[in-house]
Amino acid sequence: MLAYTALIIAVALERIAELVVSQRNLAFSRKRGGVEYGAGHYPVMIVLHTALLVACLLEAAHREFLPALGWPMFGIVLAAQGLRWWCISTLGHQWNTRVVVVPGAARVTGGPYRYVPHPNYVAVVAEGIALPLVHSAWITAVVFTALNAFLLRTRITCENRALESLR
Repeated sequence: MLAYTALIIAVALERIAELVVSQRNLAFSRKRGGVEYGAGHYPVMIVLHTALLVACLLEAAHREFLPALGWPMFGIVLAAQGLRWWCISTLGHQWNTRVVVVPGAARVTGGPYRYVPHPNYVAVVAEGIALPLVHSAWITAVVFTALNAFLLRTRITCENRALESLR
């Protein structure tokens, strides 16, 4: 359980790093007239993603580590982090945890966006399933995935609407 706690802490620190980058990019975008879309669902996203980390620890305290499940899931967690940071580096100043569009900015179509319209959400879904399952927290994986599906439907609709303004 100690190693799993360290993993959850590492993911939490990674999220903090994302927020630092996001705040910097938000300031950059706002200076250039950036417009935010869907601000109303942002607090729900923060609560859901924070709850994922807490629920992982709470449920895992009552579960065993199953190597045949845990190690492959750990690999998926690492791959999800790699994909997430590929998205962040590809979007550069345009990446944000919020949906912000700078009028006249070019739509990014390189990197992972060449293959999938919303690759960061592929990483979010993969991590939301895999992170709890690293330590057999299957209830957390199921509940987060279901709630996240509703949130992502809203989020992707919002992003697509925002991206339409770039055409």
